[in-house]
Amino acid sequence: MAAPAPASDPDPARALPLREVRVRLTQLVALAEVADAVTMITRDGDPRPIAAIVPASAARTAARARADADRVGAVTAGWARRLDELHRQSARRHAAELRTVSDALAQVWAELDRRVVPGSDPALARLRAAHADLLRAPPD
Repeated sequence: MAAPAPASDPDPARALPLREVRVRLTQLVALAEVADAVTMITRDGDPRPIAAIVPASAARTAARARADADRVGAVTAGWARRLDELHRQSARRHAAELRTVSDALAQVWAELDRRVVPGSDPALARLRAAHADLLRAPPD
């Protein structure tokens, strides 16, 4: 006996009450296997589906999709952790370099103050004002 070829456009899922599914379970499983038919199971008197009989290929596909989603989530979380750590390292390096530049600038201004009377040169006053934010103690 030849099995019927699966239709190119599968039938829409049919809904059956649980009582009828109990009676026809073997037939519904064979229908899912041979024709890729999906049967939605409802409670007696309630049209909302509570379960389904699906072909094994569809169940494997759903399980595979969940596994893929879990794997993508784990990879994404790993990259997020790496990026956060790189951001923290970069911020620490930036803070250290800013402290170095601020210290060097403070030393230069101290030497200029020793050699030139503060306020005697307007160009130096403008330059000091431009460096005011760097001359303040950087936050730790």
